[in-house]
Amino acid sequence: MNRLTLPAPHGAVPGGDTHDLAVHATGLVKTFGGVNAVDGIDLQVRRGEVFGVLGPNGAGKTTMIRMLATLLPIDGGEASIFGVDVRRRGHEVRQLVGVTGQYASVDENLTARENLWLFARLQGIPSRRARATAEELLASFELETAADRPISQFSGGMRRRLDLAASLITRPPLIFLDEPTTGLDPRTRGQMWDTIRSLVADGCTVLLTTQYLDEADQLADRIAVIDHGRTVAEGTPDQLKSGVGTSTLQLRLADTTRSADAADVVRRLLGEEPALTPESGGLNVALTDADRAADVLIALRQAQISIASVSVAKPTLDEVFLALTGRPTDDETTTTPEAS
Repeated sequence: MNRLTLPAPHGAVPGGDTHDLAVHATGLVKTFGGVNAVDGIDLQVRRGEVFGVLGPNGAGKTTMIRMLATLLPIDGGEASIFGVDVRRRGHEVRQLVGVTGQYASVDENLTARENLWLFARLQGIPSRRARATAEELLASFELETAADRPISQFSGGMRRRLDLAASLITRPPLIFLDEPTTGLDPRTRGQMWDTIRSLVADGCTVLLTTQYLDEADQLADRIAVIDHGRTVAEGTPDQLKSGVGTSTLQLRLADTTRSADAADVVRRLLGEEPALTPESGGLNVALTDADRAADVLIALRQAQISIASVSVAKPTLDEVFLALTGRPTDDETTTTPEAS
């Protein structure tokens, strides 16, 4: 995908340098049928960063985005975009944000060029300038050769790229990306990642929701983990990982029937419960101090438990997420039909 050459984000960001935050929310609440889909979320997104929001299905990620983008009324709490109050000055907020949702919002019966021109016209851009903007975006997202094909003939990746292009028509300084790579193949996901990095390099701020832990690890400067409508942790990827140990000792035993014995040795030595991996005849041991890896190996040798292979790795965001929520990001439990 070509390097995006977008002009600097819209110059009409209010407040100048007095507002260091692109998004500032306190105590956000959204209720559906008596259930709080968003239950008191606080959020601070700095200008010029990629802020990732991780959470399983039903955690409230999409509901939160829709409130911040003025697509849903806020039932409780306060939120501002570049210092502009979301509840009281929604029209101004809409000039500052672009939104790419989980599902493409383009018209299936129109071509890519027609879709972009139509979106530009709906946002008040004169026809000639709308056509020029459409051509620029088609080139930036490598959609020129498919510009006159109906959207019904597009692949999933092409639709996502076109949807993101449509959200950039007015060059907003803040982009909400709600699970932008869901369903994409690895190559197309990589292209989207490059595009997101280009947006930030050109001065945009990105708030990204995702269920893909590697995506958050690759892109986000900081991450908030939300579950059941609440923030359960926030920090840089490294800060979150350090919360479950500085490293993980990964062991595979020569005798796979001795996994329980090895776990007992680790439990007595460290006072921690290791994670067994019976399918590979091994266990993973979270270490608060990487130097304890040698102690574990010595204790296993003294117990006459032979090791087939050993490695020490930093914790992953998968381990962070499981430790915080007790379930993987693709868990299908939902809070309400609205709270994805």
